[in-house]
Amino acid sequence: MTIAERQKQPDPREQSERREARAWAWAVSATPIGPLLLAATDEGLVQVVFHAEEKTAAEAVARLTRRLGAEPTSLPSGSLRSASPAVTAPAATAPSAAAALPVARCTEQLGEAIRQVESYFAGDTKAFTLPLDWSLITGFNRRVLRELAAHVPYGTVVGYQDLADRVGEPGAARAVGVAMGSNPLPVVVPCHRVVESGGGIGGFGGGLETKRTLLALEGVLPQPLF
Repeated sequence: MTIAERQKQPDPREQSERREARAWAWAVSATPIGPLLLAATDEGLVQVVFHAEEKTAAEAVARLTRRLGAEPTSLPSGSLRSASPAVTAPAATAPSAAAALPVARCTEQLGEAIRQVESYFAGDTKAFTLPLDWSLITGFNRRVLRELAAHVPYGTVVGYQDLADRVGEPGAARAVGVAMGSNPLPVVVPCHRVVESGGGIGGFGGGLETKRTLLALEGVLPQPLF
């Protein structure tokens, strides 16, 4: 089986993690790289979406609604602290008493994710300590992203080939690039730290200017002059 086939092949161990429907909530936070949509389930942060202006955010919420099998829950007033100019959350049907615990948990997870993301952009947080919900990604891609999250710290970079070697797939440098492009948790799972082995910056789903900004924030690249 090729790496590309393995990327699409679900791991039986991951099937048991999936549920028929998931409680979840989302918000959009203003950041120096533009609005970020953050979504969380009761298990942890599940997705981060770049450039989350109104249309992009609506499309992302619709996709997540299909994938998680449930509409997002409404958030109690004041449940999310925001130091950003704008944080928006959905209006949806209030949860039943039976669903109250997972709803409260996903609200808590989302609020903590917003706090840590804001702290990261302020230069204070160097390592995220968030529970992550990996249910949107499986197989080889998940293995690569877990390795990246665990072992490529703030202020460092890794080559596509090196990352392939680390997960025991030395012929999979291109597949690592595909895995970075499918990362549902950018910034928090730092695919911006993956660069070309020859010294090039490599690609990035959020755009190269966003990648340069994130690397400059971490001191890997010089800050732009203007």
